[in-house]
Amino acid sequence: MNEGLLALISSLAGIFAGGIITYIIQKQRFKQELEILRLTHKTDFMAEETVRHFLEHKTHIERSFETIEKHVGGFTDEELRKILVRAGAIRKYRNDGSEWWMLLSRMEE
Repeated sequence: MNEGLLALISSLAGIFAGGIITYIIQKQRFKQELEILRLTHKTDFMAEETVRHFLEHKTHIERSFETIEKHVGGFTDEELRKILVRAGAIRKYRNDGSEWWMLLSRMEE
């Protein structure tokens, strides 16, 4: 009877240890794959970060599309609009027809 209990405990300990090792390996692998993706798409990540920087300014809640386009070059208008949406921004048109963007999280300000 003791041998059966000992075998069961050993099996459970082996399964538990194997699960922990698998989890650690997968977590490390995920971090490496994420870093590779970031490096591959670094331009897009940096563009989003730059857009967020402009839209998180203390006093300038909204920014014109022209201002953003001036500071974030190298993208077509449609690509830049996609970057703005990925950054969490929404578009508004003013009475004069100009295009303005702001972060969705700052709508209440």
